[in-house]
Amino acid sequence: MARIHLEQLRHSYRPAPRADVDADWALRGLDLAWADGGAYALLGPSGCGKTTLLNLISGLLQPTEGRIRFDERDVTGLEPGQRNIAQVFQFPVVYDTMTVYDNLAFPLRNRGLPEADVKARVTEIAEMLDLGASLANRASGLTADGKQKISLGRGLVRSDVSAILFDEPLTVIDPHLKWRLRSKLKELHQRVQRTMIYVTHDQTEALTFADQVVVMFDGQVVQSGTPVELFERPAHTFVGHFIGSPGMNLLPCEVDAAGLVRFAGHAVATASSDLGAARAKKTELGVRPEFVRFVEGGGAGIPAQVERASDVGRFRIVDARCGEHLIKLLVAEGQPVPEREGHLAFDPQRTRVYADGWAVA
Repeated sequence: MARIHLEQLRHSYRPAPRADVDADWALRGLDLAWADGGAYALLGPSGCGKTTLLNLISGLLQPTEGRIRFDERDVTGLEPGQRNIAQVFQFPVVYDTMTVYDNLAFPLRNRGLPEADVKARVTEIAEMLDLGASLANRASGLTADGKQKISLGRGLVRSDVSAILFDEPLTVIDPHLKWRLRSKLKELHQRVQRTMIYVTHDQTEALTFADQVVVMFDGQVVQSGTPVELFERPAHTFVGHFIGSPGMNLLPCEVDAAGLVRFAGHAVATASSDLGAARAKKTELGVRPEFVRFVEGGGAGIPAQVERASDVGRFRIVDARCGEHLIKLLVAEGQPVPEREGHLAFDPQRTRVYADGWAVA
């Protein structure tokens, strides 16, 4: 295993990228450090740079700028075979003519391990992946999830790897089987304690697998943190919008000369305090639907028209409109929802101001 450190990493697919043109760069200056044995996820939409970053770590690509270190070893210029990495791809890579046992044994035999050690290791990993009963079967007869288990097993069977990289490994798996493999992967990490980096655009996969999630957007990291930190304290409006269902409410606001935050003419208390510099920028209020509520009798609440209430089990998702702005809130089961008009209040400790997309301290 290894501690992985990315130092000012930039990458472009253009032969002569212009340093000051963001569109020329697939990755725009990443600086990350991942601890030995951790579970990490790269989360973001298609085209944000996740797979590019994974391929730079594995050595399938060479960075245009910056360095990659495993522990204190500079591996930037090394080939994939010299980095001691295991990589699991989006589509299962198996040898159909081989048995499940031989597929799992292949990486170990390729390194000259004694057959007794191969057998012990393959049997152990097969039991972890619920493949024990299939070891003598040809891989060609397995379902897609069974084949992907083999791919996972080939990454796990080696005990000497620096890290195991997963590039959207559950994409081809049927939805009703995804939760089983996702749970199994989390269990496996807890048992083998190897550095794992998991690429996905699915927030559920990222948040349930990883101890630390790196959220990427437009070639850069907008926030790296635990699932709780990303939900409760989004550092960027993209994180607030992308994580959560429904995502964070983002509402245009103004900061007046007295330092008060106003939305639709109403003063709103927030957790942001250093607002002086924000006045010259595009400012927005960010508050998750979980932290918006109806207040009885109006009072200091913000008037809104109730447009829709959707029952989703333990709570209802309510769409309320204030002028031209739609505000979503979650109302717990049994709590009243006004029929037409109501007044809204935001939890001050959970409401933040964003200036040009970034959270104000």
